[in-house]
Amino acid sequence: MLRSAGDTLALAGRGNRLCVVNYHRILAAPDPMLDSEPDVATFRWQMALLARCFNVMALPDALAALDAGRLPPRSICITFDDGYRSVHDLALPVLKEFKLPATVFVASGYVGERNMWNDRIIEAVQGLPAGQLDLRDLGLGSYPLHSLAERRTSLDALTEASKYLPPAARHALIERLESLVGDNLAHGLMLTTDMLLELDRNGIEIGSHTVTHPILTSLDDDTARREIIDSKRQLEVVLGKPVTLFAYPNGKTGKDFDARHASMAREAGFSAAFTTVPGSITRSDDRYQLARSRPWDKTPLMFGLRLLRWLSA
Repeated sequence: MLRSAGDTLALAGRGNRLCVVNYHRILAAPDPMLDSEPDVATFRWQMALLARCFNVMALPDALAALDAGRLPPRSICITFDDGYRSVHDLALPVLKEFKLPATVFVASGYVGERNMWNDRIIEAVQGLPAGQLDLRDLGLGSYPLHSLAERRTSLDALTEASKYLPPAARHALIERLESLVGDNLAHGLMLTTDMLLELDRNGIEIGSHTVTHPILTSLDDDTARREIIDSKRQLEVVLGKPVTLFAYPNGKTGKDFDARHASMAREAGFSAAFTTVPGSITRSDDRYQLARSRPWDKTPLMFGLRLLRWLSA
């Protein structure tokens, strides 16, 4: 049914369109504090559906076919952001099972190092005792942690507020949270250099996602430019080959990045750059503000229908 519907859309003038889906972490088992991230069982049925009902392409090949007007109907690309080692440990075996290509956008400054700032906040909030988290002296209010539901709501609010803090203020917040938890924090969530090379050897495209995953609009232009250029160079040193694709951290157009940063990505030598705006990509779209979004549906039918809706948008 999904294949037939996708073919009908193409015949009805909705052809030569590309849908790019986006993931971050893949979990070994469901985690109530990370319910937006799929566990490996969910990821597996999603990849099985893509393999059965869609034409999954490597991102560079899909963009070339789009430019040539030769994309097959139901064209899909798979991407991952940030550079979590679960892409290597959990996603790669599934991708190999179904012979699916993918692209991983890596924040180069975290390769083999301590976890990203947002994951440090998640780990700390998971480890804090029940009660009230008082951050009023940091200008961030107070957060209830009495129940799992409160902890999840507080984590979401704190993470969202932290995205737009100046780096020094965000660092102070993380230091405070981790001091409250102590030494019982997990480390090593991110890809190592060897894992990056293993992904590359298995045909997984590596793209850039800045060095430290900042909100680019929060930086001055020189700092933003260094984040974009240095990430490309650092990854190219590891891989020994050009890195041609870029994804904006957080990715909301006009809020997290703007036309200045699109120009920086072009000037840095990237061939395309991706947002987190839902929808499909057409040949006329700005190559430095391409649509890409995270599927979140819980059943195969709704998952597939959402992709078709994006392809028809």
